[in-house]
Amino acid sequence: MINKILVGLTLFFSLISFAQEGTSSPYSFYGIGDVRFKGTTENQSMGGLSVLNDSIHLNMQNPASYASLKQTSFAISGTFSSTKFKTYSQDDKAQRTTLNYLAFALPVKKFGFGFGLIPYSSVGYKIQNTSSDGIYQNIYTGKGGINKVYVGFGYKINKKLNFGADIQYNFGEIKTTSISINKYSQFGSREVNTSDASGVNFNIGLTHQTKITKKLNLFSSITFSPEAKLNLSNKRVISTVQYNGGIDNTIENTNDLSVANTKLKLPTKITFGAGVGELKKWSVGTEITLQDNSGFSNRFADITNVTYTNATKISIGGFYIPKYNSFSGYFKRVVYRAGFRYENTGLVINNKTIKDQAFTLGLGMPLRGTFSNINIGLELGQRGTVLQGLIRENYANISIGLSLNDLWFQKRKYD
Repeated sequence: MINKILVGLTLFFSLISFAQEGTSSPYSFYGIGDVRFKGTTENQSMGGLSVLNDSIHLNMQNPASYASLKQTSFAISGTFSSTKFKTYSQDDKAQRTTLNYLAFALPVKKFGFGFGLIPYSSVGYKIQNTSSDGIYQNIYTGKGGINKVYVGFGYKINKKLNFGADIQYNFGEIKTTSISINKYSQFGSREVNTSDASGVNFNIGLTHQTKITKKLNLFSSITFSPEAKLNLSNKRVISTVQYNGGIDNTIENTNDLSVANTKLKLPTKITFGAGVGELKKWSVGTEITLQDNSGFSNRFADITNVTYTNATKISIGGFYIPKYNSFSGYFKRVVYRAGFRYENTGLVINNKTIKDQAFTLGLGMPLRGTFSNINIGLELGQRGTVLQGLIRENYANISIGLSLNDLWFQKRKYD
């Protein structure tokens, strides 16, 4: 009964979260926005590490992990983000509350099946620039993003090796607006660019687990996403507007311009991971992700100050459980997680590479009498730089996720 109530509440709040902007980063102006999805709350709490699979937690980064599940699992997570922005001359801050994912997985003998919805990337910013003489002002805003609906499966080839694959459908709308104002002119100009996105991509994976001593196990994994296309249906509208206090009061001479539809390359990505640990006690591991961003581009070709290079991400993390079956102390059954993530994003602006790094912590709080748990994660990080007129972001993300588990399709011995 409790699980049903929690599912209903989380579905309700997820609908509210979808209506909100998922980021406040100025860097979301580029490409398809700020890529938000970094794995489940459990994975994020270990620096994004996904190689350490278990039988009750979903792992959406590697579909092969579905075959290791022992129970039907429902997972949902949201994040509260607080970000401070800094340039050489100014400071600002912003806050957001967003949905991270909504997912479901079901084990069936040697198979495991999963599907879900992921708000993958977000665009959300407002930037104002005023000339030194105070005459000219430019206002830039953006909203929208890309969502993913996925369905996948995992298959247990033998006791040590799993294989899996999933297909993902990408969809969404990105809308960016720029307004230019001259304080000596009654009217300013406004340009609105809208892109409707759609496309399909695939992901395949392997996981391997074997004993190296009586207690220690070796974990390893690999995932591969081949290059895919994201189709953009573009529209540009230029207007003359009367701008007053953030409101376009009057619109004159609106022109719909013909803008060519474009295709963005979703780059090839491959991830290698390895770790060691004692089952139901502790594990540590590391992963490296390589992404061929060199062929990536922006929605429109008139952005000249940005290029893309190959991206690299390194994750290090692990967990510790004092005593998973303890009856005397609740906190002995809590899962304690920690990690570190370093990322060269592949985005180069004004000849400066944008980097992102964060320390992470987390707790897995078991719900009494079940295999379900509440997962809490903290991420403290920094992205960007104040050099070359850019912006440095210092962020703190607090994530709360539910992992609800139950046994399905098993005949009861007693009624």
